[in-house]
Amino acid sequence: MTNQLKTYPLKDWGHDIQNPLIIAGPCSVETAEQLDKTVEGLAKQGVKIIRAGVWKPRTRPNTFEGVGSIAFPWIQEAKEKYKVKFAVEVASPAHVEEALKNNIDLLWIGARSTANPFTVQDIADSLKGVDIPVLIKNPINPDLALWIGALERIHQAGITKIGAIHRGFSNFNDTHFRNSPMWQIPIEFKTRFPDIPLINDPSHICGKRALIPQVAQMALDLNFDGLMIESHFHPDSAWSDAEQQLRPEDLGLLLASLKTRQVFVDDLAFASQLQSIREQIDDTDREILELLSRRMGLVEKVGEYKKINNVAVFQIERWKKVFQTRPEWATALNLNPEFVKELYKMIHTESIKKQTEVMERHLS
Repeated sequence: MTNQLKTYPLKDWGHDIQNPLIIAGPCSVETAEQLDKTVEGLAKQGVKIIRAGVWKPRTRPNTFEGVGSIAFPWIQEAKEKYKVKFAVEVASPAHVEEALKNNIDLLWIGARSTANPFTVQDIADSLKGVDIPVLIKNPINPDLALWIGALERIHQAGITKIGAIHRGFSNFNDTHFRNSPMWQIPIEFKTRFPDIPLINDPSHICGKRALIPQVAQMALDLNFDGLMIESHFHPDSAWSDAEQQLRPEDLGLLLASLKTRQVFVDDLAFASQLQSIREQIDDTDREILELLSRRMGLVEKVGEYKKINNVAVFQIERWKKVFQTRPEWATALNLNPEFVKELYKMIHTESIKKQTEVMERHLS
């Protein structure tokens, strides 16, 4: 995304920026009764924007892929009855055309679509000349450039009310979440584009309703602009993603329990103390980098020694020992062992690179 990208911040969408933007509703529209009961419950909790899955891109064929166009009359009835707006996922120009024809208020592009620039461009082309907010979910894989590229394409179509949805990333190593949050990626996004609304989708990150509160609070702690949460009047009977949907009344309890944090504080004593602590962090980071530089110097020495003795760069037993002991040391130091595991994976990758460079240094 270029510096010329001009979008409207959330305050210009007509939203009260003192409170997080809340979008909630069923994973899938199933029946007129299901939609009515769910929207009724959500409206009672103060939800003004309803998400509704009309078309559902599924991983495998012959599974429920949404009821399709028959949902729109039900949506129109709910809009008029409960005075709410509706958001719908679109994955093709045909979806866009039908959503606009049926007065849908907000569109979003799903993770599978974001991963395909051809699909995003087709959707972008179909939006030219249209004035409607569009939210774009992160791609399935942790690729920030691909996510940004999707926003660029939609912006180049003339859409200025653009937002991003963080719904987590596919990671086969993660046994806790359905999709790993990988918070560093949305944080980097927000750092680059502070005016673009960033919405968190804890439902798809968690996959289980019990985990949603902690992820939702984390998002607000990180100054996200809002939440998109799946809700169903009877989740256990939902036709898709039953385990991650909340009843409207449970969503209301969750929203009441969440705490929003101040971004700026006028207290001079607080600001002074915070600055002092940050300076100590800066000093500590410098020490960490000096130690890391020293470690990489030792790695190069190991590479030279292996080269002289014709020994392979990668030593599986050594790696097993490092991978076992460092998390143990971390636990003893009150550090998160999973964090240290990931850290040493990156350090090991760089160490292999360094030693390989040593091995090839005088070969050409």
